[in-house]
Amino acid sequence: MQVFKFGGASVKNAEAVRNVTTVLNMYKRQPLVVVISAMGKSTNALEAIHHSIITNDGKLDSHIETFNKFHDEIIDELFQLDRPWLKEHISNLFKEVKALSGKEFTGNPDQLYDHVVSIGELSSTLIIDNHLKCSGVNSIWVDARTLVKTDSNYKEGRIDWEETERLMKAQLMPNVSENSVIITQGFIGSDSNNTTTTLGREGSDYSAAIFAYCLNADNMTIWKDVPGVLNADPRKYSNAVKLDEVSYTEAIELAYYGASVIHPRTIQPLQRKNIKMWVNSFVNPKATGTLISQDATTNTNIPSYINQNGQWLITIATRDFSFIVEEHLSQIFDLFSKHKVKIDIMQNSAIYFTVAVHNLEWRLLALIDDLKEIFNVKYNTDAELITIRHYNDSIIKELVTDRVVYMEQKTRETYRVLLGEKED
Repeated sequence: MQVFKFGGASVKNAEAVRNVTTVLNMYKRQPLVVVISAMGKSTNALEAIHHSIITNDGKLDSHIETFNKFHDEIIDELFQLDRPWLKEHISNLFKEVKALSGKEFTGNPDQLYDHVVSIGELSSTLIIDNHLKCSGVNSIWVDARTLVKTDSNYKEGRIDWEETERLMKAQLMPNVSENSVIITQGFIGSDSNNTTTTLGREGSDYSAAIFAYCLNADNMTIWKDVPGVLNADPRKYSNAVKLDEVSYTEAIELAYYGASVIHPRTIQPLQRKNIKMWVNSFVNPKATGTLISQDATTNTNIPSYINQNGQWLITIATRDFSFIVEEHLSQIFDLFSKHKVKIDIMQNSAIYFTVAVHNLEWRLLALIDDLKEIFNVKYNTDAELITIRHYNDSIIKELVTDRVVYMEQKTRETYRVLLGEKED
């Protein structure tokens, strides 16, 4: 059995949905579980809906109409006959959301977030399931929330592995066969009260790994708009090349440092059961992509570049300029945790603790306000964090030329540097 995952870019419009059907037809007579993300930038649109409810800004109906219109146009283009019932089904997913229009919201904003954004995955899979059926594929639509069980940590649910595996084997495995394709959602689950939860932004890769782990899949494939795992972003580096093989360890390192092709938590469950993972191109599905496995050999002669723009450099000092000690660090980390801001790189000296972070501006400003109640704080915006696996001195020299170096770190295999632009 195989688990496939298609992200938002692979289902962004009607043509892309047809392409997914073409890819799946290449794997006829193979048991498949297919995990699918929201279409295109739907999650961003749903986040705008969530914001409208929280702020009561009067734009809720307009945002919902925009979301529905986008999906209605895809439905009209995909199907020869009108599908009013499918459009109505998707529109009805907003029934509870619409009831909040014009009212002051007093609930849990994170719980509401998970409910609202889950509509993206539910909508995309309903459309794709119907298109597969019309194309002669025996497609079975499954609500991932009935199988993927988490705690109640909304927006980043932690998996209950034992219960999730039990449910999948009992409820899903009997339907997995050579004559059917299971269609389900990435990113979403539910807690013990059956309240919708999500696994964190870009969590669909992780969802696929959860299904692969619990169903003891032979392998898992992520279908992307690139030929495989590249050593750099081709939009930034014209000489970017595909890595034919990547070890689990290397993949975890790349994901940890921010490589966008793999979600950070995806590899661990696959590694635990030694399930191979492929990263293939949905643009050229017959081409060989990148194999990620226990026995894969990473070519350490090829450096890998990870660029993260929009970084904020925050420097923290005690008000009396005493040493930064464990007590201060504990206070600092508590505030970062409170505001759900992940530290991308950090460094401390005798009296300064310096970090680079990226997040929503309002969240970072709120964090800085809280830090200023205890510490002296300075910050810069629009820095760039570059990570290089398997670096050499000539690469470093080229990177830092004509740039301001805010922070720099080296280990045996990894070089990291936070850079700003020189002022005229």
